[in-house]
Amino acid sequence: MTIEVLVFLVFVTVTAGVVGLWMLMVGRSQKKREQVIEHRLQAVGGGPADGAERALEGSLLLTQTAGPLPNIDRVATQALKGSSIERWLQQSGNTMSVGTLILVTLMFGILAATAAFMFSHLWWAAGLAFAAGLCIKPVMLKHRRTGRLYRFEEHFPEALDLLSRAVRAGHAFSAGMKMVADELDDPVGPEFRKAFDEQNYGLPLKESLNNLAARIPSLDVRFFATAVLIQRETGGNLAEILDNLAGVVRERFKIRRQVRVHTAHGRFTGYVLMALPAFLAIALSFINPEHMQLLFEERIGQLMIVGIIVMQAAGFIWIKQIVKIEV
Repeated sequence: MTIEVLVFLVFVTVTAGVVGLWMLMVGRSQKKREQVIEHRLQAVGGGPADGAERALEGSLLLTQTAGPLPNIDRVATQALKGSSIERWLQQSGNTMSVGTLILVTLMFGILAATAAFMFSHLWWAAGLAFAAGLCIKPVMLKHRRTGRLYRFEEHFPEALDLLSRAVRAGHAFSAGMKMVADELDDPVGPEFRKAFDEQNYGLPLKESLNNLAARIPSLDVRFFATAVLIQRETGGNLAEILDNLAGVVRERFKIRRQVRVHTAHGRFTGYVLMALPAFLAIALSFINPEHMQLLFEERIGQLMIVGIIVMQAAGFIWIKQIVKIEV
């Protein structure tokens, strides 16, 4: 291990320790303040509620995520309020603030650029690595968002069935939404909890359902909100409407799974073709480092690396578009 690598590892370890300690201190301080305010609210309301009931009802405090640098969080939140970044954080279920997301993204970019420069000693390679490092956290966030929306669509028919049974039993639609919020797990339960709380605290049902459709960008949720609002204006059997919608959602989800099975070969081919050049480059670096070093030292080798990266990215995007089938 060279002295440069050792210094780099020490720098990363110390920086991560300082940032982690700072975030721990800020989190404990914020949690202590919330506990004090919660105790005051319980005292005003006539004493603490039961543990299970408190867990279901949640706190009356409006929680706002704060990162290690509150000033950066405040400026970033105001600048990006209502933007796609804020919506993606909410849809992914991530409690990270916008400012923290920006700091983590920059940290990944700097670490990738430093590692690339120490490996190749080329500034253009560090620039490419910095750009690639900036994409790490957004890609992770996109993957988490996609998985959460997929789980919501998978369990959404269960929520519709529960709503239908509640309506048939004589409960109001809002009471059925509360049952869904209490019975189902994340992400369906918390999203219905937000919609129920919004209309329970005075927001019209139309706006609360539209907010639900905005938080969950799914065609099924838009169908659900539209069907409920039309039924409230024109009348009809709401339980039957919900049953039919649940059946349609299940059939669409079944077809989507069949499509994923039929396109699995193409998707796997894209992943293999994308990873194979990088794997071979790493293997050849250990087998014959002098041969691989020519790619970084010679001008033609540098142009070949840039061309390979561009063509690999274009080919991967092309394959993704080929196997992508809207259902």
